[in-house]
Order: sequence, then structure tokens, then C-alpha cells
Amino acid sequence: MSTVTAPPPPRAFALVRRTAWLLGALFWSAFAVVEAVNHGWAAGLLAFAFFLAPDLTFLVGLSVAPRMEKGQLPPRAVPYYNAAHRALVPLALVVLYPLTPLTWAPAFAALCGWLAHISYDRAFGYGLRTKEGFQRG
Repeated sequence: MSTVTAPPPPRAFALVRRTAWLLGALFWSAFAVVEAVNHGWAAGLLAFAFFLAPDLTFLVGLSVAPRMEKGQLPPRAVPYYNAAHRALVPLALVVLYPLTPLTWAPAFAALCGWLAHISYDRAFGYGLRTKEGFQRG
């Protein structure tokens, strides 16, 4: 006789998903540090710059930010924010990196920093935005 178990509640899925993102964030952070230690200041600088860069998209709507609701990103900044916060782009570039003739280690370190940023955002509950500028989900 088989028993059917109810699926875990959505809150449990959210906790597992956020924990997985946090583990990914720690992995990409450690990888960026290793790249910086092994390849020098340029790798460290680019990893740090790409770690910060996705949030510079907030500057696109800075002039109208005071008129937005709490937690709302100005709608004109949303496409830039969402593009910079999609993990698929840097992940695809990380996968393609060893397949290309590019051998500049700081570029790989930058991708690690970018992926760390996205992973930390997801781990702490910040995801992509709706076209109105609010958090999805």
C-alpha cells in the first residue's frame, strides 16, 4: 500500500531555495577571493567592482526615487536592474570562459563577483522587479 504525502508548504521551499542561494553566494565569494589571491590586484579589483556594479542600476532612476513608494524602484530603472540581476548571463559567461581563447583571469574573477552579488540578493530575499518596480513574488 502506497502512501501519498503532502508536499512541503511553500515557506519550506522558500527556505531551501534561499539557503541554496546563500551557499552559492559563499562559493562565488570564495572563488573570487581565490582568483584575486592567485592573480593579483586587478582580479581583486574587478571582482569587487562587479560585486557592486549591479546595484549601480539604482542610479538610473535617482531623480524620481523620492516620489516612489517604499521598496519601489523607479520604473525606468527596472529593465537595467533586472538585466544586471539575472544569474543566467554571468553563469553562461563562466561556462563559456574556458571554451574561448580569453585567458585574462581578472575577467573570470569579475564574473565570480557578479554571481556572488546576485546570489546574496536572492539569499536575502531580493529578486527581480515587476515593470512597476516592486519585488516579484
